[in-house]
Formats: sequence, C-alpha cells, structure tokens
Amino acid sequence: MSIVALPGLKKMIEEISQTHNLPKSAVQQALREALLKGYERYRRAQRLDRFHFEEDYFDNFEVDLDVEEEGFRVLSTKTIVEEVGNTDHHISLKEVQEVASEAQLGDSVVLDVTPDQGEFGRMAAIQTKQVLSQKLRDQQRKLVQEEFEELEGTVLQARALRFERQSVIMALSSGFGHPEVEAELPKREQLPNDNYRINTTFKVFLKKVREGPHRGPQLVVSRASAGLVVYLFANEVPEIEDEVVRIVAVAREANPPSRHVGPRTKIAVDTLERDVDPVGACIGARGSRIQVVVNELRGEKIDVIRWSPDPSTYISNALSPARVEQVLLVNPEGRQAHILVPEDQLSLAIGKEGQNVRLAARLTGWKIDIKDVAKYDQEAEQRKIQAAMQAAADVEEDDYEDEVVDTLNLADSEAQAETTSQEEE
Repeated sequence: MSIVALPGLKKMIEEISQTHNLPKSAVQQALREALLKGYERYRRAQRLDRFHFEEDYFDNFEVDLDVEEEGFRVLSTKTIVEEVGNTDHHISLKEVQEVASEAQLGDSVVLDVTPDQGEFGRMAAIQTKQVLSQKLRDQQRKLVQEEFEELEGTVLQARALRFERQSVIMALSSGFGHPEVEAELPKREQLPNDNYRINTTFKVFLKKVREGPHRGPQLVVSRASAGLVVYLFANEVPEIEDEVVRIVAVAREANPPSRHVGPRTKIAVDTLERDVDPVGACIGARGSRIQVVVNELRGEKIDVIRWSPDPSTYISNALSPARVEQVLLVNPEGRQAHILVPEDQLSLAIGKEGQNVRLAARLTGWKIDIKDVAKYDQEAEQRKIQAAMQAAADVEEDDYEDEVVDTLNLADSEAQAETTSQEEE
C-alpha cells in the first residue's frame, strides 16, 4: 500500500499534545479529520468540469494514520456491484473476484486510494493545516464539554468576569487547555444579598451543561439552587460526609416574591444512630457549623429541623420556630392538615408574607392551614372538608356519566346507521 510521507509526524503529535493539553489520541483524530478534508480539497480541485459533489460524497473515505512510519494512507470502502456507476463508491464483481473468488454482490471492500506525494498538492496541504487548527479547537471543546458534563450537579469555585444584561458571566477552571471556561449565572439564579464585583469568587452549583454552537460548552450555574445548601452542609458537617446524618429534604426560597422578605431555607435531617443529634450536628458548637453556611449564603436564614416518619411530628417540626399545639391530618389521602397554634404564635407560624408556612408545606409535601386553637371548630371544619370532597366526587361522577352517555349515543348511532344500510341493500 502506498503512503504519503509526513516527516516528523511522531514528534509533531507529541508537541501538539503538550501545547494544547490534549491526549495524543485526540490529536491523532483531529489530524485524520484534517487530512481527509485536505484529500477532499485535492479531489475537488481535480474535477474542474463542474462535477457536483454531494455533501456526504466522501463519507466512505477515511485516513489511516501510521505514526511509526510517519505517513498516512487514504482508504475507500466500496460496494461490489455488477455494473459500476461511480468508481468512488462502487467496484465491479468481476474485478474483485480476480483476487477474491468468494466475493459476492453487495459485499464491501476497502481499497487504498492514496494519491501520489507530489499530486496531493500545495493547496490541499494548506487546507489540511487550516482544518487541523479548527479540529484541535473542536477537540478541546469536546473534552471540556465532557469534563463539565461529569461535574453537572456539583459545586465549583467561580470568579465574576463581567455583566451581560442581567446575567453575570463567571469563570470556572478547566483542565483541558483552557485555564478558564465561561459560565452564565442568570438573574433568577442569583442571591439578592450577593455583591457581584469583578474578580470576586463564589461557590456555585453547576446546574446545566449545554452544547454551544460556536464557543464551546454553555454552562449555567446557580447560587439559588438547593443543591448548593446540601453541598455546604456536607462540606461542613463530618457526620453528613460519613453518612451518619442524612439530609432528607430541602426547601429553599432564595429569591422571595417580595423584596421585604429575605431568603430562607428549611432543611430536614435524620440519623439512625441513637446517640447522635442530627440537628445539633448540623448547627455545631455555639452555631459554628451553620454560621459558615450562612456566611457563604450572605446571611440567608436557615432552619434545620428533625425529620420524622410520623407526618404530624414532621409538620410540627417543619413550622419551627413556631410552637404548635396540635396537628390534625384532616384529609390524609389529599395530604391536607390543619395546624392549631396559640394566638401569639399565629404570625410566627405563618411567617412574613406566608414564607414560613410556604416552605414548611414544600418541605413536607402537605397542604398546611394554620388555625387559631382558641377559635377552631373541629366539627364545622370537618363538615366543610367532607362537603368539598363530596363535591369533587360528584364532579368526577358527572364526568363519568357524561362519558358513558356519549359512548352509548355513539353506539346507538352506529347501530342505526348499520340498520339503515341493511334496509337499503
């Protein structure tokens, strides 16, 4: 088989690998693609008779890179046919059977179509060089993309670079050629108490990695994600890292609907160890552990509560710091509960603009109604709930009856049409 010599190929691959911080395999793949584009340019230059090459015309060609011999070959996969219509894609059965008698129509063979060294041409070589630069950039972007896809859902260190509209463009470190990769921190993912000065560093949650059309991967990071809170506690509390304490649920309101209400998070923790206090482990001695998390989140209020398999206990804990008198699971199937609190605890249980009860409902998954224990009429409330449930059941029954009637009417119409047809016959 012929070969086009590339003196110094081995050394060149090593230098490019070191310069661009790419694996040798990635450099070789980029070089193969570039040489194939150069061969394509060479073939197009040969056909000056306005022959139209389709976009996928060269899909059956490939470059075999021989690093040891420092050169390359061009190979073409051709289909065996009776009559050859296109010599680039087809080869006659008669021609193949001269060297392989067992060949049959429809089989494929790989042939060496490497051009002569001199014929490859200066223009093709220039094209190869240009494409190689582009392919190396593409390989870098691909590796960076794969690197950050593996890091999706983790917390990284980021540095504020600039502002675009309401987003903050941040820099993340990458190990593949790019010392920094840009990521977007959208307005909805920012914290109201953060001060995004240029070159200020933050811990961010890598929320999403999208493939960018031109500038490599598009990364979306967040300071408002619940995942950031989980990471900060796991990083600060050894018992969580050792799986002695586990985080069961997190409800976070990093960007409250009103500017008069500050950010707040509720986190439910549990343990299987009798001698371990999971809440105390997360708070730390004199609040030392939770204070580190609060400082990173710029003063965000955090409630750490004990999870319980008993819904009543869990809901009562979730409404902390309010003191709950009684929890009534008025509609367990619909996960609806009435919470009875003293009058002086009403505002605390509801929270500023309903934030406390809203977060408790999200944390537990129950619909929570706060009631004044002194004014609560349990029988009247129960009648209201039963009436509401009955009304919902009646609506479902009416919908079912309407569906049945429609089905019967359709059946009658079909039967009548069939009878009419038979009479006409």
